[in-house]
Amino acid sequence: MEPINVTADADVFTSNAYLVDGETTTLVDVGSMAGVVDVVTEHVETVDQVVLTHQHADHVGQLDAVLDAFDAELFAYDEHPRRTGALADGDTVSIGDETAEVVYTPGHATDHISFVSESALFSGDVVVYNDGAFDDGSFGRTDRPGQSRERLIQSLGDLLDRLPESVSGMYPGHGNAFEADAAGDNVQTVIERALKRAERRELKYPDE
Repeated sequence: MEPINVTADADVFTSNAYLVDGETTTLVDVGSMAGVVDVVTEHVETVDQVVLTHQHADHVGQLDAVLDAFDAELFAYDEHPRRTGALADGDTVSIGDETAEVVYTPGHATDHISFVSESALFSGDVVVYNDGAFDDGSFGRTDRPGQSRERLIQSLGDLLDRLPESVSGMYPGHGNAFEADAAGDNVQTVIERALKRAERRELKYPDE
């Protein structure tokens, strides 16, 4: 699997949005960058579906534009006026040429889910590789109303329990994607590091 981050060159605040070509061409999140449709069409002619990790504005800002441009289906955990299919913990969904399991991972958002295939983890904001607060293993903020550090800690543990050993790539909602290095970290160790940091219960951004 070779996801393409179609919001990589954004000059506005946005989530990463990953295009995965294949039997079921998929966008994992769409971001909030105007012009994302144009970037997608540089790589593919059509998108079969959009799957959402959660519905924070930076992840869905361009959702209507993408759905209108490609007449794509929309799969999400929470209700949405344009949702064509609901996703729940334990469901499976095709992403590109692989099948991914849906793992319910709230804490940063009550509707947060992650997607775990044999080779890849699309982790949204529950766990990221680097985000300005921590390098090589960080986690979504939990200091705003409706967020929960305790629930996020549980979600990180759930991901570790359900992560196949074959997963070699982590594609988070912010920061850089991570590819396992045979001589260094793998996806599991990155999540374990994020979990330990989350368990300290310290604010990620203490000055805010």
